[in-house]
Amino acid sequence: MALMPVELCYATVASPVAAPSARRATRRRAVVRCAATAPAPMGEKTEYRDGLLERAFMGLFARKMEKFAGRKKKLGSGGEEEKKAVWEWDYESFVDVSRRVMVGRSRAQQQEAVREVLLSMLPPGAPEQFKKLFPPTRWACEFNAALTVPFFHWLVGPSEVIEVEVDGVKQRSGVLIKKCRYLENSGCVGMCVNMCKIPTQSFFTDEFGLPLTMNPNFQDMSCEMIYGQVPPPLEEDPVSKQPCYPSLCSISTPSAAICPKIQN
Repeated sequence: MALMPVELCYATVASPVAAPSARRATRRRAVVRCAATAPAPMGEKTEYRDGLLERAFMGLFARKMEKFAGRKKKLGSGGEEEKKAVWEWDYESFVDVSRRVMVGRSRAQQQEAVREVLLSMLPPGAPEQFKKLFPPTRWACEFNAALTVPFFHWLVGPSEVIEVEVDGVKQRSGVLIKKCRYLENSGCVGMCVNMCKIPTQSFFTDEFGLPLTMNPNFQDMSCEMIYGQVPPPLEEDPVSKQPCYPSLCSISTPSAAICPKIQN
């Protein structure tokens, strides 16, 4: 799913008034609530421990996306529409909504649906304010890279800031997602490209004026984000030649040389 420019993440740490020995022990037990265990090897699924806040974010995204999913409304016993509270969602149901948005839509329609969802999450005038606060400078690129690691942990999994080269200049405006949670859970190349990569690149580059390129690695499910680098046209992007994950994707076309969802 496309990355939002602002999210929250929090940590639980031991009380600073504990005894020295207790402080040493509790510091070792401090956890980031939106964190996962170490990314699982390819072919195995990473275990995540989502709290109420993370589930609330999943629910907010999913409820916005549901209007594009085309599913009949579920009615309660009294005939009224039944809705989940935002914290009642989990990551699997969030991905399921994404999949249903994708089915029956062209590549362009999928990307436009994500764009509308992202815009609906922002207050009026947010893109213009973002452009004023974060013009496409090296500082803005590095600052947004630093924010991505903690703020999008719940969405894409563990990541770290890395040094990259943009227009011949080395800077710490890259983010390495170690094993993308969205790709791992969906197992779908088309969802990665149309529901995350392209909309996210376009949203930052076109709506916010801060160029962003995302380079997913379909061999190990990692992904490199480069703030400050203008993304290439799809026909020049390596993802345009990527086949499906036939053993992972429920809507794949194993006989196709290239994932059909990227072509139409």
